[in-house]
Amino acid sequence: MKTTNTPGPDLRDYSQLEKENKLVLSYLTIRKLIGILGFFFPLILVLGSIIFGHCNHIEISISNYYHTNMRDVFVGYVCILSIFLFSYKGYDIADRVTSALTGIFGVIVALMPTNLKISNGIIPQCNIWCDVERHSVIGTIHLIAAGLFILGMAYFTLFLFTKGETYPTAQKLIRNKIYKGAGYVMITCVAILSIFFLLPDNISQPLLKYKPVFCLETIAFVVFGFSWLVKGGVLYNDK
Repeated sequence: MKTTNTPGPDLRDYSQLEKENKLVLSYLTIRKLIGILGFFFPLILVLGSIIFGHCNHIEISISNYYHTNMRDVFVGYVCILSIFLFSYKGYDIADRVTSALTGIFGVIVALMPTNLKISNGIIPQCNIWCDVERHSVIGTIHLIAAGLFILGMAYFTLFLFTKGETYPTAQKLIRNKIYKGAGYVMITCVAILSIFFLLPDNISQPLLKYKPVFCLETIAFVVFGFSWLVKGGVLYNDK
């Protein structure tokens, strides 16, 4: 009686599958880390300044924490976030170019601080680093890079995260709405900030007590972080 041998499982297939699974997990992990960093970034700066710097007020912008006792945290946090973005490869060349540029803008934001404004020669209570006030060119570069950094984050959510299947699942449709909403919120924040910075001093200065820059930057970071957490499979993930 003639028998036929049924081919056993190809170990090479299992090895390839294991590599693919590890690759998927690494992407999901990076996405979650980016989301966590972005979501909690403003809160860590504020709490750290209050607890360790004994500051009883919020800075006028997130970038102003560079001049406080949270300087190392600010620089390290933005650099880590930028490195994650820079190392994020995504699916195609558009993903890689966008992530690389956004990471570069983030490094510029971290290493080229914003200008610290000093009224009547009096250094604000929580600002212990004030030697960069005269470097107005650096401050301008920082401002431009910060805007491009947020716009780069918005590009991710609007055009890259919404890519998917020809026939998306119900969960994917929900995720796309979250991504688009986050992107539009970030673009709106940049637009309002641009208008604010163009206002004459006699109009913008009285508004600073309401912390409009800090609030808009915080909103941008929070929705950015939330979108990356969704992308990392924390919420509305397909079964």
